[in-house]
Amino acid sequence: MPLPFVTADREDRVHAAQSVTLAQADRDVWRRPYRPGPWRVAGGALLLLLASYIFFSALIIALAGALPSAAVCAVCGVLVVTAAVRLLRSGVWVSSYGLRHAGLFRTTTLRWTQAETVRTVQQPVRWLGLPRTVQGEALVLGSSGEPRVLLTDHNADFLNRRRAFVRAADVIEGWAAESRG
Repeated sequence: MPLPFVTADREDRVHAAQSVTLAQADRDVWRRPYRPGPWRVAGGALLLLLASYIFFSALIIALAGALPSAAVCAVCGVLVVTAAVRLLRSGVWVSSYGLRHAGLFRTTTLRWTQAETVRTVQQPVRWLGLPRTVQGEALVLGSSGEPRVLLTDHNADFLNRRRAFVRAADVIEGWAAESRG
């Protein structure tokens, strides 16, 4: 059985997808211009592992005859699976329409015309989304109101992956520049 996700052609296809320009892009297709980082994938995997234990507990409780308790356990399992999927899908997505910043609880979509500036700046950034801050780089979206941090080099996607952060920031800045002019 071929495993294309572990071969070198997958890397070529990822780089080809990252180099798609606005003129070549489909309007309705949202692309993440980078791969999810190992910290994000590990967090999603741990949540899915926890969900499997919760579902197994629901099965045991249902077999014991306490159906309302089993239903509560199953609902908790569905909530954990939903959180894992949202965690894995969070990040920055781009299309010819605009830019979508997906978080764990909220997703914001802006047209390219609403994004006044997209630039990389040196500033204190949160380490893995925790309250602790370190000096790093951030990709900042300047639109009407306060600037919004889209990506940092210390978030779950780019911690210890400096080149991947630079490449993703360049792709997003390129899409923003191409949309404005």
